[in-house]
Amino acid sequence: MSGRYLLGFDVGSSSVKASLVDVDSGACVASAFYPEKEAPITAVKAGWAEQDPEMWWKNAKLSLKKVMADASVTGEDIKAIGISYQMHGLVCVDKNLEVLRPSIIWCDSRAVPYGEKAFGDLGADKCLSHLLNSPGNFTAAKLAWVKDNEPDLFNNIYKIMLPGDYLAMRLSGVVNTTISGLSEGMFWDFKNKETAGFLLDYFGFDSDIIADIVPTFSVQSEVCASAAKELGLKEGIPISYRAGDQPNNALSLNVFNPGEIASTAGTSGVVYGVLGDVNYDKRSRVNTFAHVNYTKEINRLGVLLCINGTGILNAWVRRNIAPDGMSYSEMNDMMASVPIGSDGVTVIPFGNGAERVLENKETGCSINGLNFNKHGKAHIMRAAQEGIVFSFCYGMEVMQQMGMDIRKIHAGRANMFLSDVFRKTLAGVSGATIELYETDGSVGAAKGAGMGCGIYKNHDEAFSTLKKLSVIEPDEAQRPEYLEAYSLWKENLQRIVRK
Repeated sequence: MSGRYLLGFDVGSSSVKASLVDVDSGACVASAFYPEKEAPITAVKAGWAEQDPEMWWKNAKLSLKKVMADASVTGEDIKAIGISYQMHGLVCVDKNLEVLRPSIIWCDSRAVPYGEKAFGDLGADKCLSHLLNSPGNFTAAKLAWVKDNEPDLFNNIYKIMLPGDYLAMRLSGVVNTTISGLSEGMFWDFKNKETAGFLLDYFGFDSDIIADIVPTFSVQSEVCASAAKELGLKEGIPISYRAGDQPNNALSLNVFNPGEIASTAGTSGVVYGVLGDVNYDKRSRVNTFAHVNYTKEINRLGVLLCINGTGILNAWVRRNIAPDGMSYSEMNDMMASVPIGSDGVTVIPFGNGAERVLENKETGCSINGLNFNKHGKAHIMRAAQEGIVFSFCYGMEVMQQMGMDIRKIHAGRANMFLSDVFRKTLAGVSGATIELYETDGSVGAAKGAGMGCGIYKNHDEAFSTLKKLSVIEPDEAQRPEYLEAYSLWKENLQRIVRK
């Protein structure tokens, strides 16, 4: 079917998804992802995680081919391309734009000592006031590991890229990046509003290794002749938007302004809020990056809270506590029979590794207040979901201390947000209204591309057709019960942390 379409790619660590969005209706007409089973992650040593960037390209091609076939769309019909991608990865290319080594991706922890040493040597005040974060395990620290452990390869690096930059390079033959991308790698100086030269100097990186900077919303490059032939696209299609997966998820949910929040609750959980002033948490319990609409003139920062033990805890409860064969929907119905606060049972949900919100402490998961004569499976099920919500709210308190006024939470109607108990507890404790939408990252990237090339004049127009599925308001009559349960949970958490 002929028309005008926007193409969005979402480069994840498990798959690459492509979506086609009709410009006029705003509807997604086709989506596909490859591989259908999770893409491999190579771990040569414990704590390592690598992927071959060529695999992302192959999966992008397969996804694109399917959506074009499913929607009967030709390359002539596609008017712009946007890219979302897994954050913090490192891709190194030589002068021929050939990849020098597998990408060190976001969940690889080998660079932690390099970031920690930089933080100690440069000082907390310097790093936090300029980078808004510790160098941690981000892209800059990963590159430091390469420099120290693979010096010959390092000397052949022409440019470094994030996964989204790589896909854009394969589409266009042009290497560039964004301020938002640089900030997630710890390469952006928020105080001086320029590339973080002091960190480059500390690690011994030449500034030429950084790609040219282009605006997040702009014609960053165009599909080149060779890529057009390989993909069945038209030469010259603008690549006009890219962002990391969490900033892009916020964009997908129309979260652009200070105080607005986007949240996801899959295997792990994320609360991502927009801040209008440059600020940071002195204890680095949350991360702060440039949001998609940050510019040198306008401060729009994305404050990122990540909770590791979210859906993974709910899945563990289903496997080990719930009756055999019980579905998640049936679990949600069963736990709803238990009162707010689970009759005094609390679950500390941090059983999936060290949590940044706890300053990288590893407390493990624990069940507290269990009475063998009073409590059953439904109490543990509800307490687990409440514990996940409470961990979100614990991190949101850090955001509020940074100056964020949280009144509304946007989320996709998926994963934990399918649970009425989860939704009502989050609204009840936070006092925020929850709005659930039908969207995903690749659709958001497509609409971002429409903004970047001028098809949409602003985000209000781009997301005017975003489908709101439901609204959950805080129940003021029950808020005292929710807050009492949250207070008990925090008491138990602090007792465990102090051990």
